[in-house]
Formats: sequence, C-alpha cells, structure tokens
Amino acid sequence: MDTSPPPEPPAPPPPAKVLDGVRFAFGTLTVLPVRGARWDRAAARRGMVCAPLAGLVVGLCAAALGAAALLLGAGPLLAAVVTVAVPAALTRALHLDGLADVADGLGSARPAEGALAVMKRSDIGPFGVVTLLLVLFAQVAAVAELYAEGWAHGAGAVAVAAAAARTALTLAAREGVPAARPEGLGAAVAGVVPVRSAAATGAVVVLAAAGAGAAEGPYGAVRYAAAVVLALGAAEVLLARCRRRLGGVTGDVFGALAETSLTAALVVLALG
Repeated sequence: MDTSPPPEPPAPPPPAKVLDGVRFAFGTLTVLPVRGARWDRAAARRGMVCAPLAGLVVGLCAAALGAAALLLGAGPLLAAVVTVAVPAALTRALHLDGLADVADGLGSARPAEGALAVMKRSDIGPFGVVTLLLVLFAQVAAVAELYAEGWAHGAGAVAVAAAAARTALTLAAREGVPAARPEGLGAAVAGVVPVRSAAATGAVVVLAAAGAGAAEGPYGAVRYAAAVVLALGAAEVLLARCRRRLGGVTGDVFGALAETSLTAALVVLALG
C-alpha cells in the first residue's frame, strides 16, 4: 500500500505586472517583436486592458508613413492607401481575415456549429470578399478625406481611430462574454477583463480622444470623443450579433470587432 503523501498542487503563477500586460498586448495584437511575454490568463487580463496602447502604436506608425507620403508629394488618396496598408502589415492581416471569416459565418445562415465550421475554413467566401472590399474602400476613402484637410489632421484621426479599434477588444474581453470555442485566442482572452476595468479603459480612451481633438477647438474635442463612442457602439452591435449566432467570441470575432470599430471611427471623423 502506497503511504506516500499526495503530490502538492502546482503553485499558481505570480500576479501579472503591467509590463506583462504590455508584452501580451503587443505580442498578441501586433507582429512587433516581444521578449519574455507570459501567455497565462493573468497576463491576458492585463494585456487586454493594454490593448488600446498597442492600437495607438499601430496607428502612429500608420499615420507617420501616411504623413511622410504626403510630404514627399503623394496625393491624399495614395497616402491613404499607404496608411491603411500599415495596420494590415503590422497584424499580418489577421484582423481583416477575421472580419472576412465572421462575414462568411454570419452570412451562411447556419446554426452556431455550422457557422463556426465555415469560419475555420482557409478560403474566403462571397460574403467575406464583399465585406473586405467595402471596409477597405471605406477606410481608404475616409482617410483620404481626412488627409485632404491637412496631414496633421489626418494623422491624428488615424491614431485615435486605431486606439478606439483596440479598445473594442478590451470591452469584448470583459467578464460575462463567453468563448464560442474551448480553444484558440478567443478562449484565451474571453471574460478575462473585469467589467469595471473594461469600462474604465473605454472612458480613458474617450477622454484621451477628446483631448486630442481639443487641438482643433471645442468642436474637435466633441467630434473625436463622439467618433470613439460611436465606434465602440458599432463594435458592441456586432458583438451582440456574434453572441446570439455563434454563442460567444473567437479570435475571428475579435478581428472583426477591431476592423468594424476602426472603420466606424474613421468614417465619423471624415464626416465631421
């Protein structure tokens, strides 16, 4: 008879620090090199709160190249194409791929399991192609309108919109939002952010956007804040649809939310 004591349970991982969250956010949401990143739930919680920071960096990179193209003599349309291409490159187009997959899954009109199976396919169906074309055209057209008002104005709007896009991911990772699958990125980050932390992050980004817009006067502050609020609202509408149809979030859903909120923010700022 074995009388040895039972093995002790493994020690829980140490609490995640802010730097762990920053590494998780950049390692998950960008292709920028990250060393020493943790991939447990504690780091994911911090990381999804830091998602707007990763979006801001991506947006600043896009704005810098777009502004450089303008200063080198490119027109607003060409500069807009350069700008829109940068986030795609810095994310390996994963968010765009997620948008196309979600469009195919929702457009299939199949039950949750069938829609998720459609989303896992490597090819892109007609719903995905049309959605990608319309979204990319909308982004390029909006950025071109913004650059037409001046490179600084366009660059600021692009940076704010990119931060808003990743803020939508923070809100989608809040407690109470389930994963549609037991594996994948969606399952890794689903429900990791406390509701209060998600709300606080959203409020901080809205206030920061208002501060950025204040450089253009009081109306600019209102316009930038409204753009972020409406962008997050558009993402919440899509999130609610995905929860009803798919049962929760997946990595593709997170990508679709990012592209939806980015496009909405750019369009609102261009209309203003």
